[in-house]
Amino acid sequence: MKNIIKSITLVVALVVSSITLAQDRMANNVDNSTIHLQGYSPVSYLDLGIAQKGLKEFKSVHEKITYYFTSAEQKTTFDKNPNKYKPQYGGFCAFGIYAGAKFRPDPNKFIVKGGKYFLFLYDLNLDAQQLWLNEKNHDKLVAGANKNWKKLSKTFN
Repeated sequence: MKNIIKSITLVVALVVSSITLAQDRMANNVDNSTIHLQGYSPVSYLDLGIAQKGLKEFKSVHEKITYYFTSAEQKTTFDKNPNKYKPQYGGFCAFGIYAGAKFRPDPNKFIVKGGKYFLFLYDLNLDAQQLWLNEKNHDKLVAGANKNWKKLSKTFN
């Protein structure tokens, strides 16, 4: 009887942890490594306005997501207020979220505005950052993306 209870407890724990991990992946643009922003520093985006690849030796884990930084100072800055440095829409393409879909962004395509940063898809056929800028109505796009994100953050796509 004790073995059955232990087995049931183990199965329940595995199911709960799997569900939690799946929810993290639905709302955050991460792969199996759980490294966010493809290894780019969130502090560099927001505080410096540049895209900089972080280093493995300067990393933090926040809400089961790993972030890399360019220096110990950046890591300390992030650790003091991690929610400030989270990308909008879980690091998915902001224009894609506005349009109702999740796309992986190019980490070098971003906009910093209002104390937040927004990432964008870029490939040979589409420059989502330029589409966003051409609209010339950041607030309208953010409002639409925020509305869509409520639903999209709970889906795999």
